[in-house]
Amino acid sequence: MSHPVAIHFRETDLEALSATTGRIALFAEPGARLSAGARRLDRMMRGAIGRALASEAAAKLKPGESIELAWPAALAAEAVQIIRLPRRASVADARKAGAAVGRSLGASGALVLAEGHARAAEISLGLALRAYDFAPHKTDAAPQPGAVSFMVTDPEAVASAARPMAALAEGVFFTRDLVNEPANILTTDDFAARLAAMQELGLDVEILEEPDLAKLGMGALLGVGQGSESPSKVVVMRWQGGTKDEPPFALVGKGVVFDTGGISIKPAAGMEEMTMDMGGAGVVAGVMRTLALRKAQANVVGVVGLVENMPDGRAQRPGDVVRSMKGDTIEVINTDAEGRLVLADVLWYTQERFAPVAMINLATLTGAIIVALGHENAGVFSNNDALANNFLRAAEAEGEGAWRMPMGAAYDAMLKSRVADMRNSVGRPAGSITAAQFLARFVKPETPWAHLDIAGVALLSTDSTLAPKGATGWGVMALDRLIRDQFETR
Repeated sequence: MSHPVAIHFRETDLEALSATTGRIALFAEPGARLSAGARRLDRMMRGAIGRALASEAAAKLKPGESIELAWPAALAAEAVQIIRLPRRASVADARKAGAAVGRSLGASGALVLAEGHARAAEISLGLALRAYDFAPHKTDAAPQPGAVSFMVTDPEAVASAARPMAALAEGVFFTRDLVNEPANILTTDDFAARLAAMQELGLDVEILEEPDLAKLGMGALLGVGQGSESPSKVVVMRWQGGTKDEPPFALVGKGVVFDTGGISIKPAAGMEEMTMDMGGAGVVAGVMRTLALRKAQANVVGVVGLVENMPDGRAQRPGDVVRSMKGDTIEVINTDAEGRLVLADVLWYTQERFAPVAMINLATLTGAIIVALGHENAGVFSNNDALANNFLRAAEAEGEGAWRMPMGAAYDAMLKSRVADMRNSVGRPAGSITAAQFLARFVKPETPWAHLDIAGVALLSTDSTLAPKGATGWGVMALDRLIRDQFETR
């Protein structure tokens, strides 16, 4: 898997400045006093930094944006990057500033002058996240980014603050790798194997195969995958870092490794992006990896349903009726509304087996949520105001866009079927809401629950602040913060 760039923290060594190759990055605010290292660098460059900061271009910079002085005289560095950032910056601005370095990071690495900066650890996280590159299938891939050395006032304190952030970055990278992988590589077998390998980190991982799922009565999930050569699976990941007998917080993910739409086949244009339809399961896996790496003091269970939705002589048809693990029957109106069938059984299984204190599911569930919210926000649906509000606060703190959507009896009534207990699709009106109402039927009244529709935020066609185009890893940071704030033992 991809790993975050190597970052080291050290005391300021002014003599190293002239010998540093790669790039040198510093943070400054026009009109404010430079740090000691930046002043030394400015003298070596005969006042070039001061002139740059006094320029019209510098005055127009927003926090986190930069200007660059290429091949500076008297230095071995390939560039000096000046990033606008006050000493007391916000978390978002600090990460953006770090991302400016990560975006330009080459094989020669970088030296970052962050002496006395209150957000040095957050800067390092932004750098690591933006330096990500998914290139395992490129024959002539660019060299891996070189190591980064941060010069800070108190290396031990900054390293301590950055340690859980390094675990977070690795969780985000794990999610991005999974979402970016093509479906001929990330089959249900391969996905399950990657999750099983996390047992080395201390997670307890259990894989339920098709005979196990049939015995449990998971007819809704099994129906989705019956047209594929890849066997359907449910993978259970458990992290027991809290009080021994305390019920866990649960994460549930949709893991459709490829979605053709089945017999209700999708248009060809854009279908290649359906490799990301396992994004919900990818986020769950990334969160569980982060929890294990940072030894979180919480009990958390992650459960993902892994299937492939393919057209075949054995494939599920529109009009079929399947029986869920709960016992309810479902008329399949549209085989492309398959994710909710997978989640119906996994949600019920998770509650029956673990009786979680609260439960959040994630899924690239509907195109309708993109129509409603674009690519800026995930849709949040919930039966519990406290859980929804706590998640929204965590998402805002981490800079991950989320917006609460409505639910209600009128939407639920739209699921009525002529031949079964419910139908899986009601057409275009309120498509993301009726999908959430379908899932709510498989949530027990006593379980605080939220559904996150991440179809618009899991994979982007353009660069974002903290990620290159492609998989974003959206949700790993927000959910990790939610767990830290609400479910960890203090």
